[in-house]
Amino acid sequence: MVSADIPEATVGEGVLGDAPGVETAGGVEWTSRDRVVRAALVLLPPLIVAVFVIVNVAPGVMRGVGFWDTGEFQTVLPILGTAHPTGYPTYVLIGFIANILLTPFGEPAFRINLLSLLAVAFAAGATVALMRRLIDSTPIAVATGLGLSLTPVIWANATRADPHPIHLAFVALLLLVLVTWEQKRRARTSDADRWLVAAAVVFGLSAGNHSLTLLLAPPIGLYVLATEPRIVLRPRLLGLCALAVVGTAALVYLELPIRAGLIRAPLVYAHPETWDGFWYIALAEQFRGSLSDPLGDLPRKLGQVGQLAWNQFGFLTALLVPALLATIRTVPRYALLTGSAMVLTLLFNTSYANADIDRYYLGPVLWAWTWVGILAAFVFRLAVDWIPGAEARAGDGEPGIGPRRAPVLSLANAIAVFLGIAILIPGINALASSRIHADRSTDTTAARWLTDAMPLFQPNAVVVSWWSTSTTLWYGQKIEGLRPDIFIVDDRTMLDLNLGGASDVIARYLGHQPVYLIRANERDLALVTKDYELKLLLGSGSDALYEVVGRKVASG
Repeated sequence: MVSADIPEATVGEGVLGDAPGVETAGGVEWTSRDRVVRAALVLLPPLIVAVFVIVNVAPGVMRGVGFWDTGEFQTVLPILGTAHPTGYPTYVLIGFIANILLTPFGEPAFRINLLSLLAVAFAAGATVALMRRLIDSTPIAVATGLGLSLTPVIWANATRADPHPIHLAFVALLLLVLVTWEQKRRARTSDADRWLVAAAVVFGLSAGNHSLTLLLAPPIGLYVLATEPRIVLRPRLLGLCALAVVGTAALVYLELPIRAGLIRAPLVYAHPETWDGFWYIALAEQFRGSLSDPLGDLPRKLGQVGQLAWNQFGFLTALLVPALLATIRTVPRYALLTGSAMVLTLLFNTSYANADIDRYYLGPVLWAWTWVGILAAFVFRLAVDWIPGAEARAGDGEPGIGPRRAPVLSLANAIAVFLGIAILIPGINALASSRIHADRSTDTTAARWLTDAMPLFQPNAVVVSWWSTSTTLWYGQKIEGLRPDIFIVDDRTMLDLNLGGASDVIARYLGHQPVYLIRANERDLALVTKDYELKLLLGSGSDALYEVVGRKVASG
């Protein structure tokens, strides 16, 4: 079925809004105005959805610096430094450029937070474009993109600095490019191979952003083989794709040794300028052991995934299996790609120990939403088939998807709009709670802590900190230019400089320089208080700042 706002002749190979090489309609040449209108109709739906995401989410974006990884990325990206494993060089490079381009919008911390919002907006728009290639309904495609952006875990990750929204954007783009390649290959267009090479480049960039991308390699291999089995007889194309993946990833990963050694950045994690240090970061050796028994305790993991799905999709959770079946029926190769990716990613996520594991589900949420959109389009096709006089035109070999002729456009579009609204109901119902949950605009805890803490340090002080507060202190020192005289000693610094533990650092500097302490928990704090007298200056719990007064005198 063709949307009422696009002439049927513009649609090629069952793809709404994309007709490579179509220059005539009914034997009449396209005018320049026709081409402009056609381009606008293709670009407007994704653009409108992206703008909606920005307008809807922007009020909740965190305004300033944060603790933990948020503070690290807000510091590393503007100065083109190096981050903790796996280094995230693509994210660092994108963030460095974004920080420059977004200069009018506030301080660097806010700009890097804003980058996450822009990434989610891009992902939602790319999802609309992807769905228009997979189904025959612009209203349902738009609803799918909107539904993705309204999903609680997606929305929540759009409001602070983190590489996972960028990962979501890359995955959406990768799907779009792969599906475009498949359709162009089946249409035997001359530029089909270029799209597969483009997909390889996107994969390489995505791998440089987050290693979760590597889980997509087997599904993509299956998809390519299912689409073009004879590709194994094309070593030149395979070699070019391999070179594109490896070359792109290697190129972005050069950021680590260059900024850690050749052109030293103000903040470098570990020693990626050395051969062993580089692989320690790139292969995330620090987190080895976090993955345990992916195939074990499957009933518990299935229940965990089911609860997560319910939290994100509401009653649509009951439709996810039928949605996958509809995807298998209508676009089987896409179902193979996303279905296998879903299985691998869920097995990994449910077996990986991470403090904020919900971030790892952005890809699966995207794939599930495309299935829901395809199910809605499948139901739409069944409904349209009941409209009197609705004569289907043959598609391009994919069952269940094909354009519709003009006499039924109005009623068909009304059905499509109804189905689009229907799949948005959970997101609309949860709108208020999702907005509250995702809103970080009033989260100024880290910014206020930094403002209060910096004046408390005496000149040339040594601050023995830990990851959460170290990142915030780095932001104040490296970005805001505050207190360049103080030496921030993180647990990573202790390891890199062979300083021992927190007590060893205190023993080294106390008596020569003022020493301050921040510890993650009571156990870590107790290891210090058994030997040293502390004076609480600020805060409580894991962000409590103490002055080390002196060594305790042994009694007796």
